[in-house]
Amino acid sequence: MKQALDPRLLSACLFCLALILVSVLLFRPVQDLFDTQTLDQTFQNLILVHATLPRLVMCVLCGAGLGISGAILQQVLRNPLAAPDTLAVSAGARLALGFVSVFAPALFGFGRDLVAIAGAIMSTAIVLIIARARRYSPLSTILAGLVVSLYCGALATILVLAKDRYLVGLFIWGSGSLSQQSWQPTLDLGIRLIITMIPLALLMRPLSVLDAGAELARGVGVRVERIRLYAIGLAVLLATFVTSAVGVIGFIGLAAPALVSFGRVKRFPSRCIWSGIMGALILLVTDVCVQLAADRTGTFIPTGAVTAVIGSPLLLLLLSRMRTRPHQGEVSESAFRLQPSPRRWSLPVCMAIGGVLAGVTALLLLLGRAPDGSWYLLRPEAFPDVLPWRMPRMLGAAGAGGLLATAGYILQRVTHNPMASPEIMGVSAGAVLGAAATLFLFGSGYTLGLTASTVIGSFLALLFVLAVSARRTAAPERILLAGVALSALADALVGLLMAGGSPSAVLLLAWMSGSSGGIELAAAAATTTAAVMLLGISVLGARWLKILPLGEPTAMSLGVPVLSSRLLLLVLAAVMTAIATPVIGPITFVGLMAPHAVRLSGIRSVPAGLALSALVGALLMIVADALARTIAFPIQLPTGILASLLAGPILLYLIAQEGRQR
Repeated sequence: MKQALDPRLLSACLFCLALILVSVLLFRPVQDLFDTQTLDQTFQNLILVHATLPRLVMCVLCGAGLGISGAILQQVLRNPLAAPDTLAVSAGARLALGFVSVFAPALFGFGRDLVAIAGAIMSTAIVLIIARARRYSPLSTILAGLVVSLYCGALATILVLAKDRYLVGLFIWGSGSLSQQSWQPTLDLGIRLIITMIPLALLMRPLSVLDAGAELARGVGVRVERIRLYAIGLAVLLATFVTSAVGVIGFIGLAAPALVSFGRVKRFPSRCIWSGIMGALILLVTDVCVQLAADRTGTFIPTGAVTAVIGSPLLLLLLSRMRTRPHQGEVSESAFRLQPSPRRWSLPVCMAIGGVLAGVTALLLLLGRAPDGSWYLLRPEAFPDVLPWRMPRMLGAAGAGGLLATAGYILQRVTHNPMASPEIMGVSAGAVLGAAATLFLFGSGYTLGLTASTVIGSFLALLFVLAVSARRTAAPERILLAGVALSALADALVGLLMAGGSPSAVLLLAWMSGSSGGIELAAAAATTTAAVMLLGISVLGARWLKILPLGEPTAMSLGVPVLSSRLLLLVLAAVMTAIATPVIGPITFVGLMAPHAVRLSGIRSVPAGLALSALVGALLMIVADALARTIAFPIQLPTGILASLLAGPILLYLIAQEGRQR
């Protein structure tokens, strides 16, 4: 058995490192205090007293608040994936700030902090309302949080693309800037955190009882659901105070409790304290390194993005040592699987459904907006002039949607995880990293290299996530934790590249938005052809997809080559994702929603599930493409982001509705 990681030893090492770095940072400014004062030295002294020192204290407060918030969420939800980021706290705050900046700037008169807090509370409340249908089970809560986070991110991206002149500061705030100009924000945050600790101290005992399991806690008189709501409210409040003060500081609320969980810390109060200490030290070390680097280079470096760049590899490296606590008395992963009822549709019914879908597709293709904003249907005499522009984008969107949906179905079957999808497992993040590397190294004209880099990035990301998460058992939370960490790493690296002000950053943002408007007919036809061919190839592996979810021993006893079949299916999913991502971008819910819709429809047959998933994905993207070119005419909205806005509420409804049915 591997030796547990002692949080005291790790904290001591981080403290020594922080002490050395702070000494290097403050050596010259402190030395100037005792020299002969000149005008320049007086100015530097003011910077030291009113900027540098408050920033160091702010680092400690923010890191401690996020670490304690993550520890509470992981204790309540009994899942190492729980964190302020995965419950959409930061995403809601960022969206609220951007929305108010564009549509209601007068609300800033009530305070910037209140706007961010209101957005964070609303997004978290949506997550909890959806998860309530499943009695706040771990996987349902995390799934709802991930969907709401992606949804808020999609809305924020649309705001930035539409009103980029007014939202330049949103990038800086969204990346997490700890820069200070006085002691007042630091004092305000400190007072808020101290006040929040008072009710937290009263909840320590009932939260500690949850270690024995929900049923035993109820047996000794603990009102489990009420305690959970109170604790989640305090955790959200802690994270919101930090977010409203300095912006989005990613990963700290997830990394600090995860590092503490490696040690043999049994009591929850101890885990909470050590998580706060760990978060404070991690953020302090990171921010001091950022300040030292900024002094040398003279460029702005967002601290929040750097925490993810540094912390994500650390969490991925140590993930194999994670000891997840059992979810006693909780709803487990099986709660996501309805026992499907077989449905057999007659040939006339199938033909009627197919005819209706074909008619809807033709109607969307002919639907348009006139220059005065009125709606019209395209007349036959205008077909030669208009259809060459509309047909390729609809064809490409449909092919890309079918590819992502099929990839999601394959990933959910192979990993035996209903939450698996190219977006959540880091496959799309790998494609973004590959595209970013190509754009910043070779520019936008290197089309062949862009496609190849997305394929390689998708495959490497998927293999890396599964390799890290499957060192012991491929439990759902381990796979998702690895995927979230890799996605955070990709987003942070892209944020750092964009913060540098390179022209390639604009190209990357447009590429990530997923606009199918500029696709040519040859590329659209190639995407659709690839979707049909890869769907046919995936049908050939239907037997593997049917048997693999039964478990490795059963699959081997039935003659399925487990390792080789998994590898081939994962390669297939990675190729599908890499082909689809340049067309509709990485921010979609197609790969997650389409397999869910098929599963809830009661389809048992794997070939039928594959085909129906591809059809649902294609139809979703066709509708999204039609709305993208008409709903805000003459502005052309990104097809991929609009698809996520359409699919997000549907997916959240399906999650909640399934819980009510059970």
